[in-house]
Amino acid sequence: MDTDLENPKNGIIPPHGGILIDTVVLDEKERYIILEKLKNAPKLELDEFSIADLECISTGVYSPLTGFMGEIDYNSVLNKMRLTNGIVWPVPVTLAVDEKFGSQIQPGTDIALTWKNINTGMLEVSEIFTPDKNIEAKKIYGTDDTAHPGVSTLFKRGSIYLAGKVTLIADLPHKDFTEYRLTPKQVRNYIQSQNWKTVVAFQTRNPIHRAHEYLQKIALEVVDGLLIHPLAETPKQDDIPLHIRMETYKTIMNSYYPPDRTVLGIFPAYMRYAGPREALMHAIARQNYGCTHIIIGRDHAGVGKYYGTYD
Repeated sequence: MDTDLENPKNGIIPPHGGILIDTVVLDEKERYIILEKLKNAPKLELDEFSIADLECISTGVYSPLTGFMGEIDYNSVLNKMRLTNGIVWPVPVTLAVDEKFGSQIQPGTDIALTWKNINTGMLEVSEIFTPDKNIEAKKIYGTDDTAHPGVSTLFKRGSIYLAGKVTLIADLPHKDFTEYRLTPKQVRNYIQSQNWKTVVAFQTRNPIHRAHEYLQKIALEVVDGLLIHPLAETPKQDDIPLHIRMETYKTIMNSYYPPDRTVLGIFPAYMRYAGPREALMHAIARQNYGCTHIIIGRDHAGVGKYYGTYD
């Protein structure tokens, strides 16, 4: 478990805030010690939203975050789009629990974070607070309309937020496309091996169409490498399934793009549909992967008619 300070002299853009977070425990002895510590700890079963956030925090996707936000950072993000240390951060990353569970927890408690009843992570609780979700919805999504999928998810989740540092102690339960689930550290290593100095990221939750292809090929005229980085988890029921989308990405990369200038990886974040704020969050995450540029399409991270085409 470590944190790496990237050296700009190696040609790779530094991670957001200067430090690439890595709280994944790979050492078996350290893992055993943590699991022993958690034997009698409260257990919290994570949902798809929270397991994605745990992965993104622990592997450095959300650098410089080291855990779920406390109330001061949370309010600062809502109102200023910055952490209290001044670093830009547009969307709160919080762990919601119900009142029954939250009432049993005190600051200083270690919680076993489980996924399908398997100990997957640990939360060192530093703070417990109750947010005003109506304010959060309006600040982050620009609406409190529950027809908005992000707002709907927000209000369905628990009313208490737990804050604190997290550690990932077990392999995540991904059963598909594991070879494409690359961490920021792995992508950075690949960029170094290719000697790319500039890299453009392209995020999508759809198959790549002709306009996307055009944008990517134009981008490859001015940068060294292209990271095609589709989202895996989306709450919108009409989004095209990942296994279909992955076939389209592999086909276009193998048949139409220079193989030595492209890389395909899955973006593990859970889609919030927070419009312009989330677009900025996606850009920050790609900086953590080592990208110098990102292609932002019309209504990036938007849904329905909640945001303007070019907000």
